[in-house]
Amino acid sequence: MILRAIPSVCTLLNLAMGMLSIIATINENYLLAAVLILISVFSDGIDGRLARRFAVASDFGKQLDSLADLVSFGVAPALLVYADSLSGYGYIGLFIIVVYTMAGAWRLARFNILDITGYFIGVPITFAGGFTAVLVLLSLKLAAFPPVAFLVITPLLAYLMVSRIKVPKY
Repeated sequence: MILRAIPSVCTLLNLAMGMLSIIATINENYLLAAVLILISVFSDGIDGRLARRFAVASDFGKQLDSLADLVSFGVAPALLVYADSLSGYGYIGLFIIVVYTMAGAWRLARFNILDITGYFIGVPITFAGGFTAVLVLLSLKLAAFPPVAFLVITPLLAYLMVSRIKVPKY
């Protein structure tokens, strides 16, 4: 019974880190917000592995994982990149983060109904959210990515999530 709950606890940790990232963004602590998204990436990587290892994978776990992923890798990175880089672009910045979040939701819904092994269709939202967090960290610490770069990178990630490209599973 306890083994059955462990993957879901990891999924809920992913969700908690996503929520805490949103709160950190609201409090203008963008460094912490980005780090919390990266912790979510780690937690998300563990839950599925544990479910398969303990042979407790379920439809419930898959749905819970997608809901947590939408918060941690859709909403949290979108809000972070908006607050840190895109808020100065007005409605264009808002449009970009809304499209990014909708693309993430679309990608997760498509993933949940397809039964494909060996590869993903479209870039996983976990990658897109984690990549966004890394870029925000780089922009904070190295000024490597000026805010205008997110006007291109964020819609590109949205497109890649809903694209039909095959991405190998590792």
